[in-house]
Amino acid sequence: MPEATKKTVSAFTKKPNTQTAEIEATVIFEAETEKPDVKVRWQRDSKDISSSYKYTISAEGNMHSLTINNVVQEDAVGYAVIAGVSKVKFELKIKESEAVSPDPAVVEPKPEEPKETPSAPTENSLDNKPIFLFVLLGLPESHQPDTRQDLTGLFTERPQSGEVNVGENITFVARVCGESLLKKPTVKWFKGKWMDLASKSGKHLQLKEHYDRNTKVYTFEMHIIAAKANFAGAYRCEVSSRDKFDSCNFDLAVHEARTTDGFDIRTAFRQCFVACDSFLSYSSTDAGEDSGELDFSRSNIAVHVSTEPEVDAWEILQKSSPSEYEKIAFQYGITDLRGMLKRLKKMKKEKKKSAAFLRKLDPAYQVEKAHKIKLQIEVANPDAEVKWLKNGQEIHLTGRYIFESVGNKRFLTINNCALADDAAYTCMIGEEKTVTELFVKEPPVLIVRNLEDQMVMKGERAEFECDVSEEGAQVKWEKDGVELTRDESFKYRFKKDGCKHVLIINDVTKEDCGHYRVKTNGGQSLAELMVQEKQLEVYQSIADLTVKAKDQAVFKCEVSDENVKGIWYKNGVEVKPDARTHITHIGRIHKLTIDDVKPEDEGDYTFVPEGYAFNLSAKLNFLEVKIDFVPRQDPPKIHLDCMGRTAESTILVVAGNKLRLDVPITGDPAPTVVWTKGEKVGVGTVTSPSHNQKVLTDSDGRVHVESTKGHCIFTIEGAERQDEGVYSVIVRNPAGEDTADINVKVGEDSCIVQWDPPLFDGGQPVIGYVLERKKKKSYRWMRLNFDPYKETTYEAKRMIEGVAYEMRIYAVNAIGMSRPSAASQPFVPVAPTSEPTGLCVDDISDTTISLKWRAPERIGSAELEGYGVEYCKEGSDEWIPAFKGLTDRTSVIIRDLPTGEKMQFRVRAYNMAGPSPPATLQQAVTIREIMQRPKIWVPRNLHQTLIKKVGETINLVIPFQGKPRPQVTWTKNDEPLDPKQVSIRNSNTDTILFIRRSERKDSGNYDVQVQIENVEDRASVNIQIVDLPGPPQNLKAIDVWGFNVALEWKPPKDNGNCDITGYTIQKADKKTMEWYTVFEQYRRTNCVVSDLIMGNEYVFRVYAMNMVGLSPEPCLSKDSAYIQKTGIVYKPPSYKERDFSEVPKFTHPLMSRSVIAGYNATLSCSVRGIPKPKITWYKNKMDITNEAKYRMFSNQGVLTLEIRKPCPFDGGVYMCKAINSSGEDVVECKLEVRRKYMPLTQELLRDLLSNS
Repeated sequence: MPEATKKTVSAFTKKPNTQTAEIEATVIFEAETEKPDVKVRWQRDSKDISSSYKYTISAEGNMHSLTINNVVQEDAVGYAVIAGVSKVKFELKIKESEAVSPDPAVVEPKPEEPKETPSAPTENSLDNKPIFLFVLLGLPESHQPDTRQDLTGLFTERPQSGEVNVGENITFVARVCGESLLKKPTVKWFKGKWMDLASKSGKHLQLKEHYDRNTKVYTFEMHIIAAKANFAGAYRCEVSSRDKFDSCNFDLAVHEARTTDGFDIRTAFRQCFVACDSFLSYSSTDAGEDSGELDFSRSNIAVHVSTEPEVDAWEILQKSSPSEYEKIAFQYGITDLRGMLKRLKKMKKEKKKSAAFLRKLDPAYQVEKAHKIKLQIEVANPDAEVKWLKNGQEIHLTGRYIFESVGNKRFLTINNCALADDAAYTCMIGEEKTVTELFVKEPPVLIVRNLEDQMVMKGERAEFECDVSEEGAQVKWEKDGVELTRDESFKYRFKKDGCKHVLIINDVTKEDCGHYRVKTNGGQSLAELMVQEKQLEVYQSIADLTVKAKDQAVFKCEVSDENVKGIWYKNGVEVKPDARTHITHIGRIHKLTIDDVKPEDEGDYTFVPEGYAFNLSAKLNFLEVKIDFVPRQDPPKIHLDCMGRTAESTILVVAGNKLRLDVPITGDPAPTVVWTKGEKVGVGTVTSPSHNQKVLTDSDGRVHVESTKGHCIFTIEGAERQDEGVYSVIVRNPAGEDTADINVKVGEDSCIVQWDPPLFDGGQPVIGYVLERKKKKSYRWMRLNFDPYKETTYEAKRMIEGVAYEMRIYAVNAIGMSRPSAASQPFVPVAPTSEPTGLCVDDISDTTISLKWRAPERIGSAELEGYGVEYCKEGSDEWIPAFKGLTDRTSVIIRDLPTGEKMQFRVRAYNMAGPSPPATLQQAVTIREIMQRPKIWVPRNLHQTLIKKVGETINLVIPFQGKPRPQVTWTKNDEPLDPKQVSIRNSNTDTILFIRRSERKDSGNYDVQVQIENVEDRASVNIQIVDLPGPPQNLKAIDVWGFNVALEWKPPKDNGNCDITGYTIQKADKKTMEWYTVFEQYRRTNCVVSDLIMGNEYVFRVYAMNMVGLSPEPCLSKDSAYIQKTGIVYKPPSYKERDFSEVPKFTHPLMSRSVIAGYNATLSCSVRGIPKPKITWYKNKMDITNEAKYRMFSNQGVLTLEIRKPCPFDGGVYMCKAINSSGEDVVECKLEVRRKYMPLTQELLRDLLSNS
């Protein structure tokens, strides 16, 4: 039977296609999923895309779309859409637009045609003013100094300086070749000298990175979005990887937005002097304007390279007399002299020295997270009061904010800085203020413990664990570059426990194989997941069946893996479940059940496990037998727990409540049901209701009955006292009848009312009283009697337990009724609780017994006051309280009992209504201690060696059992313990071994023994105390060639009482003696250090490492290794190539066999040969390789031929041939197939008759 293959179905019915667009266009990609509300993710270069001004993501039902706005050249990359396990890739291509003639007012002068600075401006030459402005900003490119840097170090492409208009976007790109790097390089972007831009990512700044696996190149991008004027200035990009470092400087110039109406020479002139870095600087002190807003304070100044010395025209004008202004304007090319003089006059007026501050705050400060920073000012008046503000809100003195005043100096200290402290701070004295901005730099989250490779079996659960340097840090998990998220199938689960992060993969399949990566903002770790297929074993195969008509056929098989699913086939066609055919899979057992077998059900049935290349087959034979139909009859049966008229069969219902009895009944044909109330006539089976019995019908008011299939239901609505009695149910059918009696009692809560006669009878004798009652929260009084009641004591009934009532009374004489008496105090009818449950003996000794029980099932409205325990001797009726008063606990120990006496015990629950019915032990208990054999219960974690570090505390708790209390003895290596080092504490149920500060000498095998008289039990615990290892020994350089040094050393003498897990090898140049790590966790005792620098002399050292850590001291190399400058040609030795080929040879031949027909048979042999020989099987010299009846196996040279259910025809000569390029070999055997049953011949029949 061929294996059923599983077809992979895509989650998309419509996939997005690659599109081509022009610059600044809008592109829409659409995808349609098969199911609605499926979670869809969009990716760009294997990174998830979220909705922003650039990307718009929408979803409506099955339709999903991605819109890319304002397309630029950088958008021409690969994209993908992911739904579940389906991923579709597509691209966006940029169409080259036609060249457009540039605006002459905006075009910069060409480098090969430099313009000379005009001697003087003219009034009517406005078209030349832009050109004149660019000459002021800097020389043409051909005359500028070459600031390009050679591509040495780590960069393969450095970020280049650029220019952008206000409101536009610009991208800086840096590329690093990762072919020679052991791990991913770290890149940082800076503004100016110190401002790290990683903490400024947001609305205007985005940092991105990408790795190309084909070219092994890392690409890092800095996107500046909607540039502002204060973004201009000097930038720096730094890249580092282990002991390598490289950096690159570049500039950004931001120009005012140009308009088509005309050119503003004043704006250009203002830009010119921004470039000169004189007086105009763009500063921002309002940090609360926008959370992702870039604010570079006074460092944001556009830098332009010029070969001319810097000239400050503003300073020259300030120092000069007004008569020289025109001369200076002509000399330095100032065209708007009148406007400059107006601004100069305004600046002179505004320039005023602060009267309150001698020293103001710096424009900006930076501090790392969890560190502290101190802000300092100097005031003119030492007695001035200072107010500190954060984002406009006054700061109050707390543990984190500290104010200090030392003379004229004022300090604000912020301890343990958090991200919330990243804000604008203001210091105010009266109306004057100074403002600064504090940037809190979050330290990178490092991966302390890396991921480890995992190998799991298919269907099991895989877990990747790592530890990071900070609790609660955010990490990102990826598989083969695709980010993992929680999906609806719960395939992936992410756990976070402090610094530990765990990725859990449920029900691992072959598709889960790959590389899994965890990323933080400070590093990443990579591990591989390998999945192995389970070898499926067949514990029970399906067997042939011969079934009669209307019978049931069950095919059953059992395999080793309970998660394996399978498909059933009949004559090669898949079997589908229906009303007669049932397919079940419970654990490892698979069943195919066919009810009411028919002739068409006959055929060959096969079970094929999913994912495995074999099947199980059997045949169903139909046996047709003629059967006379006899209707099936079963006598009726009532299935009721309580039957009869005993106390146990009595059902108690509170008056006014509803009683519903659902009585199960069986019988074929369906029996008829009759309910009666009253006493039965005579004893025995009731054949018909007597005249004393009332037959209940379906519509009898409050008491009614109803019948359903398999049940008869008896209901009493609002039970009353007259509903008490014995109810009988009778079920009948032609096969017989059955009866059951149910005793129903109606309980009422009542109270006794007493009162005194009235003081004045009104001149006529009192003939009786009328009583009324009401609920406490009600205003409606209900009369209890309508005829005068003559007594002064009355029992009020039919009250609801737990509800507060009030009573009042009228006196009645011949004239009429008196006014009502004052209402009684509110009272609540209560009833005793039900009896306690689960009374049993917990423990017993010669004079004591321990009892325990559970609370009553029904406690009622009154609070449970406690339990009373009593006992008496067997045969006596005198119950003696076990203690005075009541106990709140549900267990008690009764002491001072007579030894050997048989005693009976009972427990009753008490509330304000009195005691409950007692709960009694089923039989009397003999007061005598029962000896219990000693037994030690070693905790599971102590079944293995307990490993502790030196100095740690050891606290072992070993529970045990035994009565009377056993004697406990501890030994270490068959010697008594030292009480100065080890403390032992024993109790009735456990023993504790305690070592406050462990040492190496505490390692060993600890034995504990518990003994009661001559019976004992032993257990042992192995403790291993580990410490740091000693340094390795005899480190030396055994060979030096080229740029390599071969090192060799010996393991340390002291391994710290545990295995050495690796070594750390470091190198140092003898000139600088700065140590760099070459290998970590290196397992061998020899290594080759490569990539050394020619002409340098190196020394080496090695640390040993075990599970505790690195050795305190390293082993230094005695001699240094000098790397020769001249090359040394290494001549490898020549070896004669050896021929390992071997002619096939059977090491174990086939053995002739005789088997029984119908049972699987196997033929086995073994062969060896190099190269691996090709195996061919023959039967009677006919090739049977492609025969479906035979299965061939080959495992490590062992060859097996399986013949499925052979018949006599399958007998013959079987041959196995092994062939390779060196030769061939043949082995053969004979197979005899015997019949299942011996044929009945005349001779056999004659022998049987003679023997009988």
